[in-house]
This record gives sequence, C-alpha cells and structure tokens, in this order.
Amino acid sequence: QVQLVESGGGMVQAGGSLRLSCVASRRTFLRDAMGWFRQAPGKEREFVASISWAVGSTYYADSVKGRFTVSRDNAKNTVYLQMNSLKPEDTAVYYCAAGGSILYVETEKYDYWGQGTQVTVSS
Repeated sequence: QVQLVESGGGMVQAGGSLRLSCVASRRTFLRDAMGWFRQAPGKEREFVASISWAVGSTYYADSVKGRFTVSRDNAKNTVYLQMNSLKPEDTAVYYCAAGGSILYVETEKYDYWGQGTQVTVSS
C-alpha cells in the first residue's frame, strides 16, 4: 500500500516558489525522520532535505540551503517543502520518504516512499 502521498508540484518560472506536501500514514511513524529527494531526467535520485517528527530538526543539501525550507505538522501527519528562488536545475520529480535519521542521505536507508510530484522550473 502507498503510505506517503506527495502533492503541490507544478510549473513555475525561475525565481518563483512552490510548496510541496507529503501526507504520511500512521505506520510511517515507526521511523523518526522524513526526507525529501528529487530525481531529474537522466540523473540519480538525490537528497534534498529532511526533518524529524519528534524534535523538528532539519538537514539540507548544499544545493538548496537558504532557498528551501522543510517543516512538519505532526497533527496532520504532513511534511512540507517550501521552495523559493527556484532555478531551472531544480526541475525534477520530488519524492518524500521515511527513514531513521535526518542525517541519512542515501536512498537505500529510507524504507517508505511516495509516488512523487513533478516540479518544472522554466528559464
């Protein structure tokens, strides 16, 4: 069964903003961390940002630091990724995933994945 569902993707011009959402099922709370990953055409899936449910600690990839903000609403079982100052190189399918630590950047360390949502940034 799909336990994570992303939404909020779309098309935006460079410099614009989007907010992605990821709704998690109860079962995903077996893990403390939620990560955001992205995969561009012809590229490997890469880590973007992560957050812990319990404390709200965050961790960001250098490529998005200062532009993206990850947050969570525990009552709604939802994690958000606010993306500002978007660049064409941010174009990718964005995925949320559940893992054991916000410091995990490897895809294989995350056990549950959403279906992804497309983000397209035009130049």
